[in-house]
Amino acid sequence: MRRVSIMLLVLLCLGVWAVPAAAQDDLAAQAAALAASEPSFEYTESVVNFENQGQTIVGTLALPTSDTPVPLVLLFHGFKGERDELPVVNTEEGMYSRTARIFAERGIATLRIDFRGSGESEGLWEDTTFTGQIADAIAALDYVATLDGVDAERVGIIGLSQGGLVGSGAAGQDARVKSLVLWSAAANPASNFANILPAEVIQAGLALPEGEALPVTLPWGEETSMKVGFFRELFTVDPVAAITSYDNPLLVIVGSRDTTVYPQPQAGEIFLNYHDGDESLVVLDGDHVFDVLATGPEVLDEAIFNSLAWFNATL
Repeated sequence: MRRVSIMLLVLLCLGVWAVPAAAQDDLAAQAAALAASEPSFEYTESVVNFENQGQTIVGTLALPTSDTPVPLVLLFHGFKGERDELPVVNTEEGMYSRTARIFAERGIATLRIDFRGSGESEGLWEDTTFTGQIADAIAALDYVATLDGVDAERVGIIGLSQGGLVGSGAAGQDARVKSLVLWSAAANPASNFANILPAEVIQAGLALPEGEALPVTLPWGEETSMKVGFFRELFTVDPVAAITSYDNPLLVIVGSRDTTVYPQPQAGEIFLNYHDGDESLVVLDGDHVFDVLATGPEVLDEAIFNSLAWFNATL
């Protein structure tokens, strides 16, 4: 979408999305139909593992029971997250375990992973970097290509927040990503992390000697530590630049009340402005994590079923 017509520029100035309204209406209608549908597949879940750079990555594979190979979507968690993602109030599921169940019941496999240093995967959190997680994402693409029952030609990604940055980076590097969905994706890391890592913390992190870790207290009270590589990559890794190398279908879903990656929808729209190919933007009445910690699954389910409709059309 870099070659923008004069008419499109006028529409953008007026605040009208670059995505045609008819296309958005069609996606919304398909999502609503899927939400009203009954599950039609049995499925199994299993814990799996594979290696990257000598360390084990642990994931959960949800695989529909099917006589023919099915498409698969990789689910990438956010900053300090784990593979099931945040718990959804009023349910017994996490954001990604719920996504995996709904997808599998409708014929799409998923693999949700713990990046190295997170969850059950090997490695130390303090060694985490964006480029390290992108390398894990590409290792996951290698792994799913070996799975029986999965169509390796139909693999997509969902990335939440920092996982969206990772998804953009992987999609920009690896043509095996046939469709990409970004949920509240970090678009400008230095700006997006400002509410989590105050300026004085970032300055101290950038001044760290190699190998040393900085103790950090996160806004929600969690104590952690981080090394200089993470702080450097806040300024040297650009997910929007990565998306310029990706021309397969792209869906961006944002919450209008997101105060982490903001302002919305502009922080989501920038991905579309630098992407060439089929694309759409969905704006939900939700916060950064689609209200899962506040009210329950309603807004999350809108994100899930819009994503499911998108993958049905593009994988």
